[in-house]
Amino acid sequence: MSERILVVDDDPGIQDVVRFALAGEGFDVDVVADGESALRRAATGVYDVLVLDVMLPDVPGTEVCRRLRAEGSAVPILLLTARDAEVDRVVGLELGADDYIPKPFSRAELVSRVRAILRRRELDRAEAAAPVREVGGLRLDFARHEVTVAGEPVQLTPSEFKLLALLSERPGEVFSRAQIMRHLWGSDHVGDEHPADVHVSNLRRKLERTPGRPERLVTVRGAGYKLNVR
Repeated sequence: MSERILVVDDDPGIQDVVRFALAGEGFDVDVVADGESALRRAATGVYDVLVLDVMLPDVPGTEVCRRLRAEGSAVPILLLTARDAEVDRVVGLELGADDYIPKPFSRAELVSRVRAILRRRELDRAEAAAPVREVGGLRLDFARHEVTVAGEPVQLTPSEFKLLALLSERPGEVFSRAQIMRHLWGSDHVGDEHPADVHVSNLRRKLERTPGRPERLVTVRGAGYKLNVR
């Protein structure tokens, strides 16, 4: 059965390019032109990836992303952003988007990013059979995709959960930004490593008592990040 992709963009030209590129690779593609339609479609739970433009005529893509995550949706989200819109990219990642691709983009790059997201999703499903992992006051339930900190539940996005799973697999070991992005994207081509910092920052806000002075998820200057076991 083909994976289902929901494309959200109000530009007919972009719609055609994205639909043609993804349908040509065998994906089942639906297209809507506004944020409200995207929210209604995504709520059905039938889509494997949401390709979401940031600039929409009614509800901005970042707000669509926020609402979906607030409602507990785990559908992977690939943002389409303007090439110079770094703020939109950072905000989107902070709100739970999994990846972004700046316009203009090639069809090959779009397909590559979507396939990387789908590979990550398959790995996540495989991890669901793994046992519960407890380390440093954290408890990760892979079957339920649930995390507790000192017994208190915290809600993580799919990318945040995947990042924490990586770090908790080998506590105390330093992971570079490139290693983190390879793990998150499921690809050796990591491109921009900046999203690693954003995902780490988001995770700290949910795991640390004082995010500005992290004790669990710490920076190793010039090397990367590690999970401390206290």
